[in-house]
Amino acid sequence: MAELEIIELDDVARLTDVAELLREVWGADSADQILNLSMLRALAHAGNYVVGAYRDGRLIGASVAFRGDDHLHSHVTGVIPGGHGAGVGRALKLHQREWSLRHGISRIRWTFDPLVRRNAYFNLRKLGADATDYLEDFYGALTDGINVGDPSDRLYVCWELERPAAEPDLSAATRFVPTPADIEGLRSADPAAAEHWRYAVREGLHGPMADGWTIAGFTDDGAYALKEPA
Repeated sequence: MAELEIIELDDVARLTDVAELLREVWGADSADQILNLSMLRALAHAGNYVVGAYRDGRLIGASVAFRGDDHLHSHVTGVIPGGHGAGVGRALKLHQREWSLRHGISRIRWTFDPLVRRNAYFNLRKLGADATDYLEDFYGALTDGINVGDPSDRLYVCWELERPAAEPDLSAATRFVPTPADIEGLRSADPAAAEHWRYAVREGLHGPMADGWTIAGFTDDGAYALKEPA
């Protein structure tokens, strides 16, 4: 496999390619539904994190983040269809970590859809990020192909970059909230079932987290493990 090259971007031609890649990944009709060229250009020019991942000169992934209060907020990371499992997403996240530390930033925060099992496993198990908040319908109504018609519930996570990742100890967990094996496929095959999962996971996580329960980790069989307040 050819070596992956990750490059910080600022020129219009390459940023145009990034906007199109993100549009394709999210199945959007227009880049305006994700991140358009003018916004990418402004973020990059202001010194934020805008990168592309290339293999054999071809753009296969991209990541965009901007500086927040005491952290870098990772807004969007996308890999071309069929590219999951090839290590591109992990390489982008590790590059983001290195960039942050080089700029004096010690934590990265971002949101992700709690129904997407592979993302939960990667964020909580592989990176060791902490899920700190359940955000109900965070973005409001989204119109891209992946999210259209679905409440935009998200988990908010914090990755402390100077803390070594450790395998979570689930022995203290007393409640488990399962997730669907393939929510993307389910949304197409059975929208009603996908909607049921959205509200079931919301009920399982939102209220308990507001009451002080914490997510202790994510199990091998795809469930959030919750620990009750001390």
